[in-house]
Amino acid sequence: GAYVLQVKATDADDPTYGNSARVVYSILQGQPYFSIDPKTGIIRTALPNMDREVKEQYQVLIQAKDMGGQLGGLAGTTTVNITLTDVNDNPPRFPKSIFHLKVPESSHVGSAIGRIRAVDPDFGKNAEIEYNIVPGDGGNLFDITTDENTQEGVIKLKKPLDFETKKAYTFKVEASNLHLDHRFHSVGPFKDTATVKINVLDMDEPPVFSKPVYTMEVYEDTPVGTIIGAVTAQDLDAGSSSVRYFIDWKNDVDSYFTIDATEGTIATNELLDRESTAQYNFSIIASKVSNPLLTSKVNVIINVLDVNEFPPEISVPYETSVCENAKPGQVIQTVTAADKDLSPAGQRFSFRLSAEASNKPNFTVHDYRNNTAGIETRRNGYSRRQQELYFLPVVIEDSSYPVQSSTNTMTIRVCRCDSDGTILSCNVEAIFLPVGLSTGALIAILLCIVILLVIVVLYVALRRQKKKDTLMTSKEDIRDNVIHYDDEGGGEEDTQAFDIGALRNPKVIEDNKIRRDIKPDTLRFPRQRPPVEDNTDIRDFINQRLEENDVDPTAPPYDSLATYAYEGNGSVAESLSSIDSLTTEADQDYDYLSDWGPRFKILADMFGEEES
Repeated sequence: GAYVLQVKATDADDPTYGNSARVVYSILQGQPYFSIDPKTGIIRTALPNMDREVKEQYQVLIQAKDMGGQLGGLAGTTTVNITLTDVNDNPPRFPKSIFHLKVPESSHVGSAIGRIRAVDPDFGKNAEIEYNIVPGDGGNLFDITTDENTQEGVIKLKKPLDFETKKAYTFKVEASNLHLDHRFHSVGPFKDTATVKINVLDMDEPPVFSKPVYTMEVYEDTPVGTIIGAVTAQDLDAGSSSVRYFIDWKNDVDSYFTIDATEGTIATNELLDRESTAQYNFSIIASKVSNPLLTSKVNVIINVLDVNEFPPEISVPYETSVCENAKPGQVIQTVTAADKDLSPAGQRFSFRLSAEASNKPNFTVHDYRNNTAGIETRRNGYSRRQQELYFLPVVIEDSSYPVQSSTNTMTIRVCRCDSDGTILSCNVEAIFLPVGLSTGALIAILLCIVILLVIVVLYVALRRQKKKDTLMTSKEDIRDNVIHYDDEGGGEEDTQAFDIGALRNPKVIEDNKIRRDIKPDTLRFPRQRPPVEDNTDIRDFINQRLEENDVDPTAPPYDSLATYAYEGNGSVAESLSSIDSLTTEADQDYDYLSDWGPRFKILADMFGEEES
């Protein structure tokens, strides 16, 4: 009886004439699903709970017929297509009550380990399902989400599985509709429940260390080979395998320790120094003997403990001074100590005078018991004339074991001070200065003396430089003087245009004296030399010319260099040396130059003219 729609037919006959325009509706096709009111044409459902999941679309054939007339009633038909709209009237149902899953224990956290599905015959959003794990066994290890495309429940792993710890898990999963229709609440609960059983599969796993991190301690300077600790790893699989250990070498620091491959004990391999490296951090790897590829790693931290091996010393070098007018008990210096060892919390340093200094009535040490001490005077006044410096030996001890101590000598200088204790002077030379001369005046005098010394040094340096420059100038006048000639020579034939001797020594121009570095013209006459025989040995030839120069009375009294050239036999142009030349140039015959070709034409013409 649910309303579907209303149809209406019109008749063109006159409605006032009989029943010709009166229309009656009926269904020719579509029963028993639908019915129609014959007068109003309203179509209604004829069966209860029509199910869209059974049939979605219906075709209903409607007839409209008038009630009379001469033609005995005329009819018209039309087809109505009716589609059922889905509503959420069906709850989801699991196809089976128990789902079995097998999951390897090596599955990663967050990975999908299985799928289950509940069926909902509805469509669209009415078929959307939400899955939830019922609180209980497995609720902390597993999670389930809905695949939006397939509406399946995807079971995921929240924590790692361990076959050796637990081999099976059982929990319940509930499937329910996301979108509920309140009109169908009476139908029943729109959800279903199924049981999931998960069996954990045993896998070959790497060894497992007993601790996530190992921390050990060792004293510095521990003998090499001393065992300082051990690591332990076990194979938790059903068929337990032996484990081997080794250090994960990454740098040279790892060489300070060794590990026993079977027992896992760690020992020192070198002497350790707390002041050099206070902590070592490295990794140890454990592998299964049955499958060396299965390994696990653990971090090891080794702290090196300090051994008291250095004595404490005064932290900084102090420049301590005492006034001549100091009073007894006056603190002139506060000292602190430092230790090269890494001092533990609460370590204390003690201060005292050495045994030999404790009997002297000059100074004393007052230990404040807070790792500081004060140097105090024991006398009423000090004199620089008697003693300018005092050396005070101070003994400092630490509180570590074994106790270390050192003697530190402090230097105390006696100074002149005013009545307020302000230091005026600490130099011993100031003792002999007049009382009325202040420090500023002394500094001014010293500055004046320094300035005078600088002026004298500069004056002497300038004098020496000037003298040196004068000497250099005079030498350069002789050696490097350049004489310029602006007149043009007469060519190759002009040999009398100027005296070439002026170029050799400029003083010849001024003094016109006989030069000692060239041969005088008065001594220039030819010397008779015997002809050289053919094939004469060069050495004999040179010795002969040397004897001639030695006995020559016309040889000038200066160093001269006589150059000789001798050419052997076989030359086509014969000898070019002047050794066998004629005595005078007039005896020379230059006609042969004309036979040497055009390149020697100018030379042949020049010597030919001189001969003519």
